[in-house]
Amino acid sequence: MSFDHSQYPVLARANTPEDLKQIPQSQLTQLSDELRQFLLQSVGASSGHFASGLGTVELTVALHYVYNTPFDRLVWDVGHQAYPHKILTNRREQMHTIRQKNGLHPFPWREESEYDTFSVGHSGTSISAALGMAVAAEREGKGRKVVSVIGDGALTGGMVFEALNHAGDLHDDMLVVLNDNEMSISENVGALNNHLAQLMSGRFYTTIRENSKRALKDMPVLKEMAKRTEEHLKGMVVPGTLFEELGFNYIGPIDGHDVNGLVDTLRNMRNLKGPQFLHIMTKKGRGYEPAEKDPIGWHAVPKFDPSQFKKPATKPGLPTFSQVFGKFLCDMAATDNKLMAITPAMREGSGMVEFSQKFPKQYFDAAIAEQHAVTLGAGFAVEGLNAIVAIYSTFLQRGYDQLIHDVALQKLPVLFAIDRGGIVGADGPTHQGAFDLSFMRCIPNMVIMAPSDENECRQMLYTGHMYQDGPCAVRYPRGSATGAEQVEQMTAIEIGKGVLRRQSEAKKVAMLNFGTTLAATLAAAEQLDASVADMRFVKPIDEALVLELANSHDVIVTIEENAIMGGAGSGVLELLQKHKITKPVLQIGLPDEFIKHGAPNEIIAELELDAAGIEKQVRAYLAK
Repeated sequence: MSFDHSQYPVLARANTPEDLKQIPQSQLTQLSDELRQFLLQSVGASSGHFASGLGTVELTVALHYVYNTPFDRLVWDVGHQAYPHKILTNRREQMHTIRQKNGLHPFPWREESEYDTFSVGHSGTSISAALGMAVAAEREGKGRKVVSVIGDGALTGGMVFEALNHAGDLHDDMLVVLNDNEMSISENVGALNNHLAQLMSGRFYTTIRENSKRALKDMPVLKEMAKRTEEHLKGMVVPGTLFEELGFNYIGPIDGHDVNGLVDTLRNMRNLKGPQFLHIMTKKGRGYEPAEKDPIGWHAVPKFDPSQFKKPATKPGLPTFSQVFGKFLCDMAATDNKLMAITPAMREGSGMVEFSQKFPKQYFDAAIAEQHAVTLGAGFAVEGLNAIVAIYSTFLQRGYDQLIHDVALQKLPVLFAIDRGGIVGADGPTHQGAFDLSFMRCIPNMVIMAPSDENECRQMLYTGHMYQDGPCAVRYPRGSATGAEQVEQMTAIEIGKGVLRRQSEAKKVAMLNFGTTLAATLAAAEQLDASVADMRFVKPIDEALVLELANSHDVIVTIEENAIMGGAGSGVLELLQKHKITKPVLQIGLPDEFIKHGAPNEIIAELELDAAGIEKQVRAYLAK
């Protein structure tokens, strides 16, 4: 998709922030309109995160217009809203490649651009990183400014408040912009707050404020009275008490879609001393009616035609593993009123919408607070409730200490339904579920299951839910299931028991499969005439089955969609070493690197985890 200069006459002159600064402020509204329209067209042509970026157009324009980026540091939180930032920082010609293999990264990425000051994919990191940069800027002494942009949803994370608390204590110069898109602003209130914000950030107000502080320094009674009067007057019209108490100078809320008002306020704030907090109100999906009405549904989109004002119809297909989990929840809750299901702000992604509607008193959204979500489950379990924590593999990393300290150490029966295990695709290295088998396998008291298809997933979820001797994890991938028939009747699987799926007469190669790579493993085994075991349990591993295959075959091959280091294959090696069995073992899995973004089938093929790749790796190993 080439950039049409005639369709975007003002945006065409703003390929970089340096270009942007040459445009008169009077034309910034038109530039913002053109930027929003280009974003609509480019995401429609390529797919990607959508509604968030539409809401940050004016803010992005104003920040790059006022601040001297990349010398001044602009730090984005998560990065869903950073598409306009990419467009204005010399990447608009590549926007059609975003999230595709070898294309633009889906989030800000330091290796991609000097304007991306911090690589990101998980929420809640921007203030901590910005504070580190602000301290460095103070030491450097060159007048570098630092700005963090964070959404209101990320404020639920404890790390954010840890950073705010520290920043207020250090008193270094930095600006935190809160992009609040959960509430609308009425015109009158918005106008009043815009005027107030410019007044409070202007030189007249700040000069009086600082001079008064100096004058009252030796008169503590009058100083305290003046402080309380100021807080009272500000508290009447702005909700900034919390941030003021944390040590920030709070300004706002202001209209985040008034680009000129933003520019004026940011200009005033740029040279204020100490930690500053600007609260702006925006609308997620701004400028595109379907996304405004349904910002969740339009958060990320496939390729679509913006002129049609609707997403392309999806063809009926196989259920996703997330939907299999959602159905299990509903079926289980119908007979178990002690079931308590928790998600850290991933209701839609984890397949919990129907459950949340049918069983609202058994559904708990802990918000973007993974640590809290895990320990909340531990609290439920202590009191005899049946806790299920639905969480993405990559997000469970953030609750690791709680998994160890609050759940496993106390041997609490919490079930972890771990979605997005293995390759997730377009979201890239921050979201690939590459490490969960490795980081869970070393934890005492854990039971770890890896289903090979949707029926096994359903039965394993039931097994984990009924298991009362400690925590269980059922780990399944993103996307469509395999097409296996789901058995409605739920039956507990014997803990630590695998199944032999293919028996080779030659008994040369035995392939031990963990998870949904089973179909590819079986296809490769047909070409190799190898035996295949569906191991099902990563921990405890089926010792008897491994030993039987090791003693009867010449070579062992382990297959998993997890990091080879410390993964299920490592468990097989440890078992063989324990029994003093010397046997060639080929471990197939994810290499010791962060897996880049691209379509899952492309990544799987490149990593040789499809049937052809598995066969190729085994033949190469046998030829050595």
